[in-house]
Amino acid sequence: MSRPLVPVLSRHFHRLAWLAVALAFTVIVFGAFVRLSNAGLSCPDWPTCYGRAAWPQATADITNHAAIAIRELDPTKAWREQMHRHLAATLGFLVFVLAVIAARRRRLGILQVITSAILVALAIPLYMRGMHEASAALAISAEAILIAAAWRWNNEDLSRVAMLTFAVIIVQALLGMWTVTWLLKPIVVMGHLLGGFTTFALLAWMAWRATNVPIRLADTRLLRRLLIAGVVLLTIQIALGGWTSSNYAALSCGAGSMSIDNFPKCAGHWWPNADWYNGFVLWRGIGVDYEGGILDGQSRIAIQMAHRIMACVVFLYIWWLGIRLIRLPGMRTWGVLLVLLVTAQFALGVSNVKLALPLLVAVLHNAGAAILLFLLVSLLARIQRPLRMVPAA
Repeated sequence: MSRPLVPVLSRHFHRLAWLAVALAFTVIVFGAFVRLSNAGLSCPDWPTCYGRAAWPQATADITNHAAIAIRELDPTKAWREQMHRHLAATLGFLVFVLAVIAARRRRLGILQVITSAILVALAIPLYMRGMHEASAALAISAEAILIAAAWRWNNEDLSRVAMLTFAVIIVQALLGMWTVTWLLKPIVVMGHLLGGFTTFALLAWMAWRATNVPIRLADTRLLRRLLIAGVVLLTIQIALGGWTSSNYAALSCGAGSMSIDNFPKCAGHWWPNADWYNGFVLWRGIGVDYEGGILDGQSRIAIQMAHRIMACVVFLYIWWLGIRLIRLPGMRTWGVLLVLLVTAQFALGVSNVKLALPLLVAVLHNAGAAILLFLLVSLLARIQRPLRMVPAA
C-alpha cells in the first residue's frame, strides 16, 4: 500500500483559505476605489475615523476631535476609507486564524502566533497615544517571532506560508497607518499596494495547496521558471502602476481624446522630454501632503513612460507564455485565459488614457492585475511532477 504526499491539514482549512482569498481580492479592488476616488485621507486619524470606530455622518458629530483641524470632514468619502480599514481588519483576523490552525501541530506554534497578535494589539493604542518608538518595538518583535518560526519550519502543513502571510498582514497594517499619517507618501502608498497583492498571492497559493488539486506534468522545471519570471515581471509592473497612481502621473501624457498624441505618443512625442531622476526619487522626507502630487510635468512623464514600457514587456511576455501553454497538452484553457486577460488588461490601460481615467475603468485595471497574478500563482501552486508515492505508515 502507498499513499500520496499531501499536506496534513485541518478539515476546513481550505475553505477558510478560499474565503480569505476572496476577501483579499475585495480589499484590493475596494482599496483601488478608495485611492482613485481621492478618499485616502478622508479619515486623517488611524485606526479610528475622527475618533470613531465607524465614521461620522456630519461635522457636528466631531467638533471636539483634533482630526477636524487636520482635514475637514467629507462624509461622502470618509465611509470609503473606514470601510476599507474594516475589510482589511477582517482579512487580518482570517489570516490570524489560518496561522493558528496551520501552526497547531508545531511545538509552541499556537503560542507564537497568539503572542505576535497580542504584541500588535498592544502596539496600536501606544501609537495612538504618541508612543511611536514603543509601538514600533512591539510590532518589530511580532514580526521577528513570525519570521523566525517560518524560517525554522518546513511547509508540509503550510505553516511556513501561513506565518509569512500573517507577517505580511502586520506590515500591511503599518503601511496603511503610514499612508494616512504620512499624507499619502508615494513610497508608502506603493508599498501598501504591493503588500496587498503579496497577501493575495500568498493566500491563493495556500488555498490551492490546501485544496490539493494538482496539475500533473512530466516536465515542470522549465514551466515553473517561466511562471516565476511572469510573476516577477507582473510585480514590477504593479509597483510601477502604484508609483504612477501615487504620484498622480496617469494622465501626464495627455488624455481625454482618441488622438495618437496621448497614446501611443506621449504629449505629442514618441520620446518626450522627461526627468527620469526626479521622477523616481523614492524618499522626500515626511510632512508633505502628497494628495494631488507634487512633481512637475517632466517628472510625471518619466513615470508614465516607465509604466508604458513595462506594460509592453509584460504584455508580450504573458502573451508568449499563454501561447506556449496553449500548445502544451492539457493546458489550453489556462493559456487562453492568460492571453485574453492580458489583452483586456492592456486595453483597460489604454482606455484610462483615452477616457481620462474614469473611475470604473481605473478600478477594473487594478482588478485585472490581481486576476492576472492569481492565474500565474494558481499555476505555480498546482503544477507538479507525476505522483510520487511513499510507503504507508
